[in-house]
Amino acid sequence: MKQKFDIIESTCVPLPLENVDTDQIIPARFLKAVTRDEKFFGDNLFRDWRYNADGTPKKDFVLNDPRYGGCILVAGKNFGSGSSREHAAWAIAGYGFRVVISSFFADIHKNNELNNFVLPVVVSEDFLAELFASIAENPQTKVRVDVPAQTVTNLSTGRSEAFELNAYKKYCLMNALDDIDYLLEQKDKIEKFEQGR
Repeated sequence: MKQKFDIIESTCVPLPLENVDTDQIIPARFLKAVTRDEKFFGDNLFRDWRYNADGTPKKDFVLNDPRYGGCILVAGKNFGSGSSREHAAWAIAGYGFRVVISSFFADIHKNNELNNFVLPVVVSEDFLAELFASIAENPQTKVRVDVPAQTVTNLSTGRSEAFELNAYKKYCLMNALDDIDYLLEQKDKIEKFEQGR
């Protein structure tokens, strides 16, 4: 979903597992879907961890725990490894997450998130560990992600870190533009360039 990014402040959903791959994010059987409906993919985010075979929710999985919510997913190191399926980013966005915080993302998945208006924020392992501890102590812990300043702050401790964000993607996120929208925004400049050739 195209939404402008500015300052996002939210509680978090903690997933302190390392090496979460795209098949765990959205199982391969959902790649055959002929829909691009965000709700469909969001409803099946972490499907096999989230639901029993009969479709009933697993009470011990974090997305089924009423203590946790918000639009920020805090994940363990090496998030989004495995296959390059864009459906994993669709599922994360479709569930309603706008930010994923981890100490490391698989490159293709990181780009897929950015292309689907989900901001991957890379933090130090120490900051990530402190954030998990804060959320465990108080599930209402909030995090502020300041996109213009490129900082992330654990509001329970006041600790902040800067994060990297490609200038082009930052512009697109802050203006709710995908790659086509960006090109269309540059139409006059492109036409002027062509006329001068």
